[in-house]
Amino acid sequence: MSALFQRAAGQKEQGGHGHGSSGPRVPRHSSAWMKILARLKSEPGLCVLDIGPTSPNNINFLTNLGHSVYMADLVEEAVKPDWLLPAEENEAPAYDVERFLARHMDFGNREFDIVLLWDALDYIPAPLADAILRRLKMVMREHGQALAFFHSRTTGPETTFCRYHVMDGDTVETQQGPSHPVLRNYQNRQIEALFQEMGTCRFLLAKDNTREVIVSR
Repeated sequence: MSALFQRAAGQKEQGGHGHGSSGPRVPRHSSAWMKILARLKSEPGLCVLDIGPTSPNNINFLTNLGHSVYMADLVEEAVKPDWLLPAEENEAPAYDVERFLARHMDFGNREFDIVLLWDALDYIPAPLADAILRRLKMVMREHGQALAFFHSRTTGPETTFCRYHVMDGDTVETQQGPSHPVLRNYQNRQIEALFQEMGTCRFLLAKDNTREVIVSR
């Protein structure tokens, strides 16, 4: 069964409060979220994919604005050893990419206007991250946008894996999640290369050693 969770505008919330996050919520200014929020408020009936630990807060907030929401906790799944293939000695780890995509990124015929990637790509092994971006390119509508964060360090308190809770304004709330390490640091040119087939990148200022990016098709 796919980890994909759906809630359309107008549906009542089902289930519990997700998993994998604990501790207090810490507010964080986000210029990128502010830009995405402006679109969410101006265009009704968008389809949003939230890639992160399930947040009932996000589901309620986005559906109350009249949008459909789909959630996929890709980091928690991608770091499991289930996707590793047997490797020969001295070879780099190989991943069963197609099986991962079939299990966790089978969206049927759905297409998305907004993808909230958050900082997921920092924590996902490169082969799976590349495959995820290829699949996202296929399911993003024309004029679709993706929001992504990138840490500029691999260690330090600001690199803690978090659940992101959206808010009505220029702030998101972060809540500490499982202990996943940042696997790489992407520089600006590398970030542009990551998304070159998906769209154009706009970098926005952040003050906490994090790069904020909006990708537009």
